[in-house]
Amino acid sequence: MWNIKKRREDAPQPVEAGRPLAEEPPVDRDREQTRRLMSVGDAGAFAKRDVNTELKVELHQSLLNQINLAALDHMSREQIADEIGDIVAEELAKQSHALNHAERKQLTDDVLDELLGLGPLEPLLKDTQITDILVNGYDNVYVERFGTLELSPVKFKDERHLLRIIQKIVSAVGRRVDESSPMVDARLADGSRVNAVVPPLALDGSLLSIRKFAKIPISLDRLVEIGSVPAEVAEVLRAVVGARRNVLISGGTGSGKTTMLNAMSAFIDGRERIVTIEDSAELQLQQDHVARLETRPPNIEGKGEVAARDLVKNALRMRPDRIIVGEVRAGEAFDMLQAMNTGHEGSMTTIHANTPRDALSRVEQMIGMSGIDMPERSARQQIASAINVIIQVSRLADGRRRLTSVSEITGMEGDVITLQEIFRFRKVGLDDEGMVIGHFEATGIRPRFLDVAQSFGIELSNELFRPDRKFD
Repeated sequence: MWNIKKRREDAPQPVEAGRPLAEEPPVDRDREQTRRLMSVGDAGAFAKRDVNTELKVELHQSLLNQINLAALDHMSREQIADEIGDIVAEELAKQSHALNHAERKQLTDDVLDELLGLGPLEPLLKDTQITDILVNGYDNVYVERFGTLELSPVKFKDERHLLRIIQKIVSAVGRRVDESSPMVDARLADGSRVNAVVPPLALDGSLLSIRKFAKIPISLDRLVEIGSVPAEVAEVLRAVVGARRNVLISGGTGSGKTTMLNAMSAFIDGRERIVTIEDSAELQLQQDHVARLETRPPNIEGKGEVAARDLVKNALRMRPDRIIVGEVRAGEAFDMLQAMNTGHEGSMTTIHANTPRDALSRVEQMIGMSGIDMPERSARQQIASAINVIIQVSRLADGRRRLTSVSEITGMEGDVITLQEIFRFRKVGLDDEGMVIGHFEATGIRPRFLDVAQSFGIELSNELFRPDRKFD
């Protein structure tokens, strides 16, 4: 059995590098208020004032001074909970805190979250209904459930407490955030996307945004089940992947681009070698043969940066069958197009844009950001020959995310890239509850990639593309 308590002679030792910093001791006035509320036993007042946060942080400070942090690496959470429960009981007895068994267990769990997890954020991260966590300062936390934002009762003790949690998140993936580098993109262990902005850029306190990812990747079948994609259109998307068509997934912020990319990637043949390139590793590919690459920001001296463009170039030397770029934002778009044009069919990426035509314009602008002086017509020719299918996803007015358009690039007419829409979502209106009413429909155009799909042994019925065909 590991003993997590430090020996007496070890007590003065500093906290290990990379471990959470100790909090400042709370003021006596707040401690007296905590004792009063806890002794009265008014659960409603206790929850409203969130005085439990003060006590948790105080116990966390005490634990850091008592325990052997190195021993935690060799113990399960259950073992740590048993020993920490005893220490918490001792501390509560010393401070004359009277808690019943349920309150003591909850407090022990909360202290464990402070010690091993992300403190007040842990309950929100465990709630499967929450998709976004938005922290606007230490005492203002919003969450998104089913596409609707709501204020959460969760609070941090103070700004320093929030900063410590942010530092814990970003340091785990080799990133940093401070006054000299006050913005950072990071990720949690499960792939959830994290963005943080700290003072002086954040005027009213540090800002933290977490886009949660499902523990189990959302499949295309699941998207059909929840109504994001019609079942018949899902068949076509499977054929697009199986026929090794190059795909650009377009959509606004929070529209579900990465979710769609994950869902479609599930149909890539497991025998193919896939190289993924991301700013923060979020993709959840299910194949065995996946090589994952992640960009790196510059260090404190401004050196050591590895951009997405560098990784795309390097990926070409890694013998990939397909290259998947989490999102193109700048000059890497040109290198991605080159990869699509040089034998890496079936590659995929996402882009921020509100329509398929806007997506093409953005890719063209990004080619200009690569520093290569290319005539406008040549750039468009590169785009037209590289990208085969554009999938548009949108977040509707009622908060639901769904596929809204499937388009195919067919070439060029003069200086214009020709784009034909195969399926589209037609919005009719809103019902009494504010939910969007609409249907998916075929435009009547038979896509050219059907012939390519047939060469891969994939058959699609022409009935799917009838001009009067509507899908629920």
